[in-house]
Amino acid sequence: MDFRDSPQEAEFRARLRAWLADTAGTFPTSGDEYWARQGEWHQALYAAGFFGSSWPKEFGGHELPPVYDVIVDEELAIAGAPPRPSLGYLVQGLGRHGSKELQRRFLPGMINGTERWCQGFSEPGAGSDLASLTTTATRDGDHYVVHGHKIWTSYSDVADWCLLLARTDPDVPRHKGISAFVIAMKQPGVEQRPLRMISGVTREFGQVRFDGARVPADQMVGAPGDGWKLAMTVVGHEREPSTLGYAARYGKLVRQLAARLDGPAPDDLAWAAVQTEMLRLHVRRRLSEQLDGVVHGPDGSLDKLLMTWVDQAVGHAALAVPGTDDPELLGSYFYSRAQSVMGGTSQIQKNIIASRILGLGV
Repeated sequence: MDFRDSPQEAEFRARLRAWLADTAGTFPTSGDEYWARQGEWHQALYAAGFFGSSWPKEFGGHELPPVYDVIVDEELAIAGAPPRPSLGYLVQGLGRHGSKELQRRFLPGMINGTERWCQGFSEPGAGSDLASLTTTATRDGDHYVVHGHKIWTSYSDVADWCLLLARTDPDVPRHKGISAFVIAMKQPGVEQRPLRMISGVTREFGQVRFDGARVPADQMVGAPGDGWKLAMTVVGHEREPSTLGYAARYGKLVRQLAARLDGPAPDDLAWAAVQTEMLRLHVRRRLSEQLDGVVHGPDGSLDKLLMTWVDQAVGHAALAVPGTDDPELLGSYFYSRAQSVMGGTSQIQKNIIASRILGLGV
């Protein structure tokens, strides 16, 4: 595999690097201020031509190979800029399962950042076992009426729209009774309850109560009962490191930690460096496969496990070097603890690998 940039990729990287030299320092990279200004950052990236690189031109993207997204992630990390907003899994879900009418209505605003989105999947009693969700959507004329409780809903308090899973048929097997909707968040019957994280961030996650909120029936994504198919598309893309752009940021943090040392590296930092390089090469391999037309299904669970191991290795390394009173280092450690839960627990990923890749228990 040749990991060097092509001439076109090198030109794109140079143009991005020049733009970041003038822009990166004007936006916060972490904490509540980052979340407050993430929408501005999204729109700035898009206006400069560096967001939506691999998405269809029809909806405002640039329709470039996925390697360009990784170039963006790498250069953002090098420049110390905020990360690229994570929306690819929602674009994939709506793009694969939504009608053309829904795609034309919602994908442009999602991609250019003029409309903010959140994902309404997890519930207090339905995280890893998503099929047990209890939020309901009941038909009422041309609308559905939604009742239920979602949690860990990123950006919920600033979102205009939510890609929501709700049970529309309680009398069929639980995977088949779930439907997906695009529901407006700024309406009566939607209550926001932001969650304070152990890292000190107060606005990233939220609880959302739906108490009689309404959604037009024509904003159902797919047919009734198709919600599980959409959910599997979304979480499959959510678990890919090449989509999330973590590899470059892990590498940068390891280098920052190493720069603090006066002597030999602690074992934890050395292991984090090995793990980070492993993930970087794995992401490159995944990209090569995507460019060859390979579509990944349950392999996303392998990616998610690798990300978890690397994130937590880097988090432990942040505690092993001098300066652990640095709030950002402590925040990196605290946040890493959630990686084995969010996006599907490590135990669930191992079950998927065992059953759907290795064929165990079949």
